[in-house]
Amino acid sequence: MKKLRKFDTKVQHLKYKVLREVAREAFRDNLLYSLYDLPEKIIPGKEPSMRCCVYKERAIIAERVKIAMGGNKSNPNVIEVIDIACDECPVSGYDVTEACRGCLAHRCEDACKLGAITFDEHQKAHIDKSKCVNCGACAKVCPYSAIINRIRPCENACKVKAIHMADTKEACIDNDKCISCGACVYQCPFGAISDKSFILNVIDMLKKSQNNEKYKVYAVVAPSIAGQFSYAKLGQVITAIHMLGFYHVVEAALGADMVAYAESKELTETDSFLTSSCCPAFVDYIHKSFPDLIEHISHNLSPAATIAKYMKEKEPDCKIVFIGPCTAKKMEFQKEEVRPYIDSVITFEELQALIESRDIDVTALEEGVLDNASYFGRIFARSGGLADAVRQGLKEHGLEDFPYNPISCDGIEACKLALLKASKGVLPNNFIEGMACVGGCIGGAGCLTHEEKNKKDVDKYGMEALEKTITDSISLLK
Repeated sequence: MKKLRKFDTKVQHLKYKVLREVAREAFRDNLLYSLYDLPEKIIPGKEPSMRCCVYKERAIIAERVKIAMGGNKSNPNVIEVIDIACDECPVSGYDVTEACRGCLAHRCEDACKLGAITFDEHQKAHIDKSKCVNCGACAKVCPYSAIINRIRPCENACKVKAIHMADTKEACIDNDKCISCGACVYQCPFGAISDKSFILNVIDMLKKSQNNEKYKVYAVVAPSIAGQFSYAKLGQVITAIHMLGFYHVVEAALGADMVAYAESKELTETDSFLTSSCCPAFVDYIHKSFPDLIEHISHNLSPAATIAKYMKEKEPDCKIVFIGPCTAKKMEFQKEEVRPYIDSVITFEELQALIESRDIDVTALEEGVLDNASYFGRIFARSGGLADAVRQGLKEHGLEDFPYNPISCDGIEACKLALLKASKGVLPNNFIEGMACVGGCIGGAGCLTHEEKNKKDVDKYGMEALEKTITDSISLLK
């Protein structure tokens, strides 16, 4: 029988090992005493397996430990570059390859208006980096396609162009552009960019609750969990979350039902168009790149914040931890409008680390139950699901005749295109579903795996609640 993998890449596995060991020592109240021993524990022996020497590997692990403990407190962004790890990528920009034939035409030279193209004694072209502005004109006219654009994986992953190369050649993040989506985190082959972790906050919260006697700690889990933890059953993962010390596990999809119901009504009251407010990276993108469209963002909080708000109103002393695929959620919960409701955020990667730090064998557990939301709340996890849920909300409001014309934007590039049209008044749609990650939440940087089957798993998870309407789901809250 083939063993199901827990992670997509070895970078994720290394990150998980660091998180696991930090969590293990924190649960033992031994972290400060073992801090300097962790790099050698994670990278034992004398032979390097990833870098030039084992000492550099351990130095990088020490930096990863810092990020696992909360990272640089002076940097407001939750996405950080590990400078010492970011030294292996070639310089970005256009380069002439060996495919250059030294032809007579020299079209590349004619196309370059800045004189950046020169030729050696063999008539092979060379690019002067001090003059080149990476316009790509030379590459377009080369008959041999001998000029290529080498783009760093992190720069290529960042569709909002928040990453550039510093003078010291490391990646540098522009916080004024960054939307904390985590695309660069997942795509960096060396794991040189990472998201800060709040696992120590969560562990501290659980321990101080004194087994939920002093206050109750609730886990609000994203519906995209259905496509994760492929080595176990979802019910077993829910039981494992209880075993970590959480009092109860609540579906964020219940908040999605609440949002769909309210947002569908809000849409009918607008004179032009409405954008969704569920994806914090998408909302941040509007604020930073399309500030004139801020007034069109739905006034609803995100599903996680919506259900957390309801829970806090019923039980003010409780603590709420959101568990999901999203690194941008780590920025969202610190915002003024969300801070009163969500106490901390961890990703599925971090949940996996927490579970194994307690030596919990998930596959041996009984199955717990997760039964709060409707089909429509659960399919928020994939692109197109939100738009379908709003359509259902209109139906349940008795507003089927409303001329609903949504557009589901799958990834930040699709979001940009729709927002550009909206800013120029040429968008034919009246509702924009914006998902910064391709595929929706199931493509989030904090997922364990990113596979096509994750969408099928979410749909299957949704079908388990197909008999429920949105109204049925939220009526239980009244």
